[in-house]
Amino acid sequence: LQSTPIGAPYTMTRFAPALLLIGLAAAPVSAQSRYVLNPTGTEARYQVRELLAANTIENDVVGKTAAVTGGISLDKAGKVISAESRITIDLTGLKTDRDRRDGYVQRNTLETAKYPTADFVITQITGLPAKLPTSGALSFTLVGDLTLKGVTKPTTWTVTATATPTGMTGTAKTKFTFSEFGIAVPRVPVVARVDDPIQLELD
Repeated sequence: LQSTPIGAPYTMTRFAPALLLIGLAAAPVSAQSRYVLNPTGTEARYQVRELLAANTIENDVVGKTAAVTGGISLDKAGKVISAESRITIDLTGLKTDRDRRDGYVQRNTLETAKYPTADFVITQITGLPAKLPTSGALSFTLVGDLTLKGVTKPTTWTVTATATPTGMTGTAKTKFTFSEFGIAVPRVPVVARVDDPIQLELD
């Protein structure tokens, strides 16, 4: 990541995953740069494959929420300040195309009354050039610790982005199995099967 001096007039629109360079006066004194999630247009999604008992065709279930907050702080050397770099997803707002499914996921699968959020603490960014480009496609990774349902695991997110003169747009993805985070595979009469992995996306 390019390090932007505090007080510089440069601003960034959507930085993958949907990060926005905020007014630098609001950045912690320990940080050279502070990036926050864009308050509009940011979305978190999960995707998992299921087979309904009445069907013979598999279906990709997609749950979405716009309740995503957080950001990334970098020191003067461009390294991540992990204590100030966190993305939080409010799982209580996840919605698919079926209310009945959503209720089951909230109550039984994710137990959102007890574990309402998923938190990703970013510890490292790899693959970005020292100076951010102003055009073209690029890819990099976000490395850190994901906490879901009270379980914390190291996680790597793959980011694909497009650079513009004012910033970047892009999508970050990671995947994991139900068992990695102690999540019970849904078992209901109308669903014949739910398969690993679970894919998470931010854009």
